[in-house]
Parts: sequence; C-alpha cells; structure tokens
Amino acid sequence: MPDIVISEFMDEAAVADLKRDFDTHYDPNLVDHPAELRAAIANARALIVRNRTQVRGELLASGGKLKAVGRLGVGLDNIDMEACAAREIAVFPASGANDVSVAEYVMAGALMLLRGAYFSSPETRSGGWPRGKLMGREVFERTIGLIGFGGIARAVAKRARAFDMRIVAYDPFIPSIAPIWAEHGVEPLAFDDLIAQSDVVSLHVPLTDKTKYLLDDKALAATKPGAIVINASRGGVVDEAALVRALASGRLGGAMLDVFEREPLGAENVFPDLPNLILTPHIAGVTEESNVRVSSVTAQNIRRALS
Repeated sequence: MPDIVISEFMDEAAVADLKRDFDTHYDPNLVDHPAELRAAIANARALIVRNRTQVRGELLASGGKLKAVGRLGVGLDNIDMEACAAREIAVFPASGANDVSVAEYVMAGALMLLRGAYFSSPETRSGGWPRGKLMGREVFERTIGLIGFGGIARAVAKRARAFDMRIVAYDPFIPSIAPIWAEHGVEPLAFDDLIAQSDVVSLHVPLTDKTKYLLDDKALAATKPGAIVINASRGGVVDEAALVRALASGRLGGAMLDVFEREPLGAENVFPDLPNLILTPHIAGVTEESNVRVSSVTAQNIRRALS
C-alpha cells in the first residue's frame, strides 16, 4: 500500500522526486473515483490534492494513518482543518508559489475588460469594422481596489504600479497604520469606500462565513458605474446571480470569474452569454511555471513531514 497518494495533477518531476524515496501512488483522475481514492489512502501517511478533492468526512476517516496533507495551491476550504488538527494531521499549502500566475491573470482581466477591444475577431474577420463601438478605457491612472491584501494581492499591486494605477485595498486584519501599505504604495480604505471608488475590484479573500456573498446586490449597486469585477479567489465570495443582474443592468462594465460556487459549472447555471463576461475553469493560479513551483514546494513539504 502506498505511503503517499496524489489524487490530482502534479508536475511529473516532483512526483518522480517523491517516488525515489516513498511508495507513491499518482493518479490525476483519482479525485473522480471516490471509492478508489478511499481505498488508496487506507494505509497512506500523506495525501496530496488540489482544490477538487474534498478532504473531509468519509474520505478523511478512510485515511486512518494520515500524517500530512499537501495542498497544490493556497486555498484550504476543501480541507476540514478542524478535523485535521484534532487528529494532528499537518496541512501544507503551497503558499506564494502561484502568486505571480494569479497576479498576471488579474492584470490581464483588467486590461481586456477596460479596453473591450479583444472580442471582435469574428466581426472583423467577417468584414465588419467596429471601431466606433470599441473605444475602450485605459488602466492608466485608474483605481484598482484589492479586497484582501495577502501575498497575491501584493503581487497584483506591484504590477498595477507599473501601469501607473492608483491602488487601494481593504483588509480588516491589517491596521491602517501598518508599514506594509506604504511599502507597496497602497492606500488602505474601508470596504464601502473601496467599492465606491474602484474602477477595478479584485477579490483576494478565502471563503468564510464573513466573506460569503461579500459582493451581493447591495455591494454591486454601490460600485462605480462601469467598474470591472475580477474574482480569482473563491467561489461564493461573489453572489453570482447578483453579478449577472449588475452586468445586465449596465451597472458593471464587465467581470471575469475563475471560481464558482459549483465547480465545474452544470448545464443549468446563471451565466448568460455576454461579451463583457469572461469565465475560466479555476485556472488563474495554474501555469506551466507555477505548476512546477507549486509541485516542488508541496513535494518538499511532504518529504519533510514524512522523514
């Protein structure tokens, strides 16, 4: 029986590194076969997952010998942290390893949605010349509001500075007098002020009872007219139906979502086909480069935990 079970995709070099010293079972499709996954971890000391494997309940109970869980990413809402703590199972997120990937995703979304000119290929190819309706906006000197100011948000701030944007942020866990704000050239604001002033609102918070539907009808109604919303944090932080209503009303200028309450989206979902709405399949933090970094960090964490 394996020492380490990996239930979702991981960089092959990191898997090979673990296999040199540990009996390692790697199947990136194991997440879709719950019974097989439960059987595989029966005697395993470590489990490595991404965001789809729900490390809780029956699955966690099946791993009676688990000592460590490696998370190929940073969000921990798919892991029962209290249950792991009660059983003294160490949980290792790959903190910092995909900050650059998510930050680049956010900036790409801001640029595309403010400019609005990058969705015209079909019309242009067919002989249309829609210049008149494609006069978009620059990011130059516009305000980007970061809700949450952890590592990823700070990476976004660094890139936004290069575009001469005004950067504001809301984070109730960081005092307004903390030196970190000045170090990053960021102005701390209250939530309501950030919502009202930002041309781009980017979410960087975990999903908790307090952040559930943080952007709801009320918050979206208070946004700056034409604002852009980008969510690459966690599904459920944005009320999806409320977001669609704000887009349909013209209040929002656009939105880009990488995370959803239900993943993958079912055939029946709230999202219409809108030119200013971009949906991606939880991929903001996954690039060729970040996959190597995240996998390497996770392999090192698990190696230390089992050695």
